[in-house]
Amino acid sequence: MYEFIEGKIVELTPAYVVIQTGGIGYFINISLNTYSQVSDHQKNSNHETVKVFVHFVVREDAHLFFGFFTPKEREIFRQLITVSGIGANTARVMLSSLNPLELQKAIADGNVNVLKGVKGIGLKTAQRVIVDLKDKIGIGGSVDEKFLLTHNTTKEEALSALVTLGFTKTAVDKLLDKLLAAKPEMTVEELIKQTFKNV
Repeated sequence: MYEFIEGKIVELTPAYVVIQTGGIGYFINISLNTYSQVSDHQKNSNHETVKVFVHFVVREDAHLFFGFFTPKEREIFRQLITVSGIGANTARVMLSSLNPLELQKAIADGNVNVLKGVKGIGLKTAQRVIVDLKDKIGIGGSVDEKFLLTHNTTKEEALSALVTLGFTKTAVDKLLDKLLAAKPEMTVEELIKQTFKNV
């Protein structure tokens, strides 16, 4: 229903941000990871506006926004809340304790101890997260972390475009990793063109 909210930052804390746009102030729950990125964005830009990608939760007693600085973090959040026993607040705690890359790697590697280190996550829940998401989380344990950080944006933009064009995510995800590993300086456009040739 809501894709993102963009506007002036009225208040920013490690737990939430208030964004004003169109005369309305939106209270948006955020992770510590998003807080850090929004803070950096504020420091490095000359204006007080920000775009936050949102997930809207409707409950009997409340309508809540959860916000993320990147669509990738929101995607991981949405994957987490599909796991039995993981609600929106628990998923936010997980993304506050571990950044998206660390969380992906822990799940892909089946590292129960890292997940158990998150407040409120016990052994059974950690195991359930790994079983449910290991094949969906998007990276393999052998993928180099520096590579992921450097190429994440290029890969995600290309992946998003390819999915829009009708490719399934699982069909092209590993191919994009392979192409970027062979030629790290590829642009999004080159990556998409090479995918067309190799699929």
